[in-house]
Amino acid sequence: MTAIRAVRGVIGVCAAVALAEAAARLEVVDPELVPPVSAVLVRSVTLAGDPVFLAGMADTVLAWLVGLALALVAAVAAGVVLGSVPWLSVPSRIVVEFLRPIPSVALIPLAILLFGSETEMKVSLIFYAATWPILLNTLYALRDVDPLAKETLRSFGFGPLAVLWRVSLPSAAPFVATGVRVAAGIALVVVVGAELLSGGTSGLGVFLIEAGSAGGNTDVTLAGAVWAGTLGLLVNALLVKVEQGAFRWHFARTGRAAA
Repeated sequence: MTAIRAVRGVIGVCAAVALAEAAARLEVVDPELVPPVSAVLVRSVTLAGDPVFLAGMADTVLAWLVGLALALVAAVAAGVVLGSVPWLSVPSRIVVEFLRPIPSVALIPLAILLFGSETEMKVSLIFYAATWPILLNTLYALRDVDPLAKETLRSFGFGPLAVLWRVSLPSAAPFVATGVRVAAGIALVVVVGAELLSGGTSGLGVFLIEAGSAGGNTDVTLAGAVWAGTLGLLVNALLVKVEQGAFRWHFARTGRAAA
């Protein structure tokens, strides 16, 4: 089934690329505004040897990794506390539901004022955006842990920390991993968006905005976007592999594979 889905995905991508190439070659769209896909792909290859582009990509990836790692630690810790203490459930839910809908890009001016460093600004926005998927998945997973398993362990004399370590966290881990995968994609969008809107000095978003403002560099802008999409695809594929390897028992029990 996975192979069939992969083949269908490849066919879909090839069909979309062929249609876009034909539209540009036949001048259905203005080639100056939307260059042929082949030209964009060639430019993408040349960007792999561009030191300015590689430096910007490295800055983006570094901020993304740091922000996501901080969000993972903070969200799991907060989720464990809020999910394990019943009287914190209602007040925490109100706070979470109030803060979660605020878009990260709306906080860019505040982040610029609070943090002098461009990297700190990006990391703070990534941290904010990536925290919510991980936190919510942790909360819901802990609430859905089999109560019979916890009661069984308590009946053998195990305390709350032992029950948490031996039952709750292992049961919640696959769902936390899914939250991390969702948060990774959101974090990548946020960091590039922050670089585009904040007027920084380095990063993939800065490279894209500078290429676009130079004029006549649409192929460069689209090539940078191709690399951003490729990065997101690789990150998602890597996290899926990690999920499948680390939680094989979970997917075998539920009868599904990591999406």
